[in-house]
Amino acid sequence: MRLTHSPKYRWIILGTAFLGVLAALGLGRFGYSAILPSMQTALGLNNIEAGSLASWNLGGYVVMAAIGGFLASRFGARKIVAAGLAVTALGMLLTGFSGGLFSASLARLLTGFGSGLVLVPSVAMMATWFDSKRRGFASAIVASGPALALVAVGPLVPKVIASGGAGGWRLAWYLFAAVTICVGILTIFVQRDRPYETAAAAAASARAKEASPSDWKSVVRSRYAWHLGSVYFLYGFAYMIYFVFFQKRLVHDLGFSSQRAGTLYMILGISSLVCGVLWGYVSDRVGRKQAIAVICVFEAIAAALFAFVPTTAGLVSSSIIFGLTALSVPGIVGAACGDAFGAEMASASLGLLTLFLGIGQAVGPLVAGRIADASSSFGSSYALAACLFVVAAIVAAFLRERGPAPQCAASPMTLARHGKLEIHSPLVSKQEVS
Repeated sequence: MRLTHSPKYRWIILGTAFLGVLAALGLGRFGYSAILPSMQTALGLNNIEAGSLASWNLGGYVVMAAIGGFLASRFGARKIVAAGLAVTALGMLLTGFSGGLFSASLARLLTGFGSGLVLVPSVAMMATWFDSKRRGFASAIVASGPALALVAVGPLVPKVIASGGAGGWRLAWYLFAAVTICVGILTIFVQRDRPYETAAAAAASARAKEASPSDWKSVVRSRYAWHLGSVYFLYGFAYMIYFVFFQKRLVHDLGFSSQRAGTLYMILGISSLVCGVLWGYVSDRVGRKQAIAVICVFEAIAAALFAFVPTTAGLVSSSIIFGLTALSVPGIVGAACGDAFGAEMASASLGLLTLFLGIGQAVGPLVAGRIADASSSFGSSYALAACLFVVAAIVAAFLRERGPAPQCAASPMTLARHGKLEIHSPLVSKQEVS
C-alpha cells in the first residue's frame, strides 16, 4: 500500500530528486569535462573524437529522456529514476574500463541512457508535489542538482587523478559510479510519486496512467511546445559547448594548470548553487518566457567573455555569470510544461521538449570540436555559443505565455492547505493538514 505523508514531505521529495539529478547529470555528464584532459591523453583522442564521446552520451540521453517521460507518466517516477541511476552507474563503471574510442563511446552512450531516465521524471514530479506558485522554484532547484557536483568535481577530480597515476582518470569514474548507485538506493526507499493516497489522488494517478492517444497528440501538436522546444534546442547547443570544453579552453588554449582550471570550475559550481532558487523564484513572479530570455542574455555575455576576454578577471566573471544562470533553464522549462499541460502530462511533455535539448547538446560538441581543430583554438567555438544564446533569447521573447492548466479536481496540496483532505494513514493526523 502506498504511504501518505504530511505536506512537509514534499521537501524530502525535492531533496531526493535533487540528489538524483546531481549524480546522473552532475557526475555522469559534467564530470566528463573535468576528467577529459587526462582521459583524452590516455586514450589518444583528438578534439573531434573527444567531442564525439560527449555526443554519444547526449545521444543516449535524448533518446531515453523522451521515452523516460512517457514511462514515468505511466509507471511512476520513482521506479524510472531508480532504474536510470542504476544504468548511469553501470555506464560510468564501463567508461573507467574503456581502452579506446569504441569502448568509451559505448560506455558513454549507456551513461546517457541512464541519465535520460532521471532528469525528466525528477523535474516533472515537482508539478505533482508543488502548486503553480512554487512550481518554478521547486523545478529549478531540482534541475540545478549538477551545481553541487560542479563544486566537488573541480577540486576533487585532479586530486583523484593524481593519486591514481596513469590510471587516475579511471579511478575517478569508479568513484562517480559508487556515489550514483548509493543515490539510487536512497531513491528506492525515500522517493514517492504522489502526495496522499485519497480517492481523488488515486483517480488522478489512474488518469495519468491511462492517458488516451488524444492526450499525447495534444502535446505533440501544440505550437507552444514546438516554440519552446526551439528555444531549448538553441540553449542546449550553446551551453553544452561552454561546459564540455571548459577545461580544454583553459588548459590547452590558455596554458592554465589543471589545478587552476579546476578552481575556476569550482567557482562556476559555487555560483550555480543559487541559480535554481534565484531563477525559479523569478520565473514564478515574472513568467517563464521572460526568465528564460534574460538568462540567455546573461549566458551570451559569459560565453563572449570566455571567447574574447581571456584574462583572469574576464574568465572569473564568465564563470560566475554562467554559474548563476545556466542550470536553471531545464527546471523553468519543466515548470512551463506543468503550467501548460497539467501535472498528469508534465513528464510526457517535458520528455518531448528534452528531445530538442538533447539534439542541440549532441550536435554542439561535434561542431565546436571541428571548429577548434580547424582554428587550433576553442575561442571561435565560444563565440558561436554566444551568438546562439542571443538568438535563443530573441526566440524566447516571442513565446506565448501559458498559465496553469485546468485540473480535473483540486490538487492534494490545495486540499491540504484548506483542511479538506482526508488522510488514510496512521502516520499523519488530521491536525497536521487542517
